[in-house]
Amino acid sequence: MNNFLFVAAENDGIASCKAGGMGDVVRDVPRQISERGDGAHVITPSYSRLHQNATFKANLTFQLRRETYTAELYEVNPKKEYANVSHYLIHHPEIKAGDIAHIYHNDLTEPFFTDAIKFFIFCTAVAEAIKSGAFGKLDVVHLHDWHASLVLFLRKFHPAYQELKEIRFVYTIHNLAIQGIRPFSGSYSSVESWFPELNLNYEELQDHRFRDCINLMAIGIRFADAVHTVSPSYKEDILKPSAPPEFIGGEGLEEELKQADKEGRLFGILNGSNYSNINKVEKGILFRQCIRRLFRWLQEEKKDYKAHYLAHTGEKLTRYQEDQPDFICASIARLTEQKFYFFKDDPNLLPRLMEKLNENNGVFILLGTGAPEYETIFRAASYEHKNFIFINAQSESIIDMLYQESDLYLMPSLFEPCGISQMLAMRNGQPCLVHHTGGLKDTVIHGKTGFSFTGNTLEEKIEDFVKVFSETVDLFFRDKKEWKKISANAKKQKFTWKKSVDDYYKYLYSLNF
Repeated sequence: MNNFLFVAAENDGIASCKAGGMGDVVRDVPRQISERGDGAHVITPSYSRLHQNATFKANLTFQLRRETYTAELYEVNPKKEYANVSHYLIHHPEIKAGDIAHIYHNDLTEPFFTDAIKFFIFCTAVAEAIKSGAFGKLDVVHLHDWHASLVLFLRKFHPAYQELKEIRFVYTIHNLAIQGIRPFSGSYSSVESWFPELNLNYEELQDHRFRDCINLMAIGIRFADAVHTVSPSYKEDILKPSAPPEFIGGEGLEEELKQADKEGRLFGILNGSNYSNINKVEKGILFRQCIRRLFRWLQEEKKDYKAHYLAHTGEKLTRYQEDQPDFICASIARLTEQKFYFFKDDPNLLPRLMEKLNENNGVFILLGTGAPEYETIFRAASYEHKNFIFINAQSESIIDMLYQESDLYLMPSLFEPCGISQMLAMRNGQPCLVHHTGGLKDTVIHGKTGFSFTGNTLEEKIEDFVKVFSETVDLFFRDKKEWKKISANAKKQKFTWKKSVDDYYKYLYSLNF
């Protein structure tokens, strides 16, 4: 039996440990490994909250800042039990919950200051746990994004963790744009502050653009035995330099990625999606359920500052509960530059879409939280457009309904490493309208399984978005037969984890199955 360890900032296999798609991957891949008869361990930080009802396993003692640190290893119950899959947490008082999904910190004045500290501690504790045999003899350690890459730094440079070189290390890039760049010195949250005793090769560690800094995303790319992007097209994109905002590519790391590709270490494998045990919702109660949730949020103290906005949203929903719209398009996402840049760049974009929907008694429901500037943009738009419903909060029940009750899913990402939302919509027979980029290219075929827009410049992309959106709405009303065909084709697409993990074993893990 092969034995795996997954190291990540998120894990949706346990409760309250997810901010984005990484959590889905870290939940689903170990389950697929279990079905093959192999064993998997998954470890994340506790963020000073998740370990409260977990089972203490061991103290982990190690050196940081020339001081002795002791972190606690816990085993936690999963949402769903699978044979030979175990879930762990690292607790230390300095690994605190952030303001983004109670996981990440958003340091405005010095980016990654707080997160670097907590992931320095977390990764060192993980390295110590591996060394102490907490997970048994490991065949593969699979690291996810920059938050876990410091384990490779320790494997390379720390005398205490040289035996980790006997294990195969795989590194997955979920979002190349977030790189965890920190200074070598001159800050409490710097490499030399936390690892003053190490003899470092700065040439191997430095960010070539900022030579006084370490780039933790680059560390993963340089030092892993295999590097993985979450779709084939995103792999091709990131081998080219970025030219923002028209094209987001290697984000300054394209030379490292080209080198990994040349060495046969870089692989693009599409993420999968779950097609079993889907939570089926009661049909026809979307607006009623939204109103129920709004009343609950109004009673929460932390929502007080949004009370007027929530009441305004509830009033609009009540109207649509009484008089159902003829067309619903939906979008569910973190409100970030990646997901909604087109709307910020062109303030007329959303009004043009709303005008088209208004002609057809249609609504656009957007659910999400995120960057304050994007929340502000969409809250203001909600007051302006009666057929734009912005649910500035999170609700699994509403999300499930939007994936199953809407007619069209919008995903106009500026770039997209893979994307899971389009897969979740398509499995319910809901066509998607997407930007033709990254993993969206690999999953949505224009006119066959959904719709896509493109262009060479930002202006061309926005104009094509409006044009394709208008044509798509017209198609829904004009040609029901064709719409049903596209919906059926979307539902037939199966982006299974079995296929993806077959390729993991072959290319990333170098194991037979």
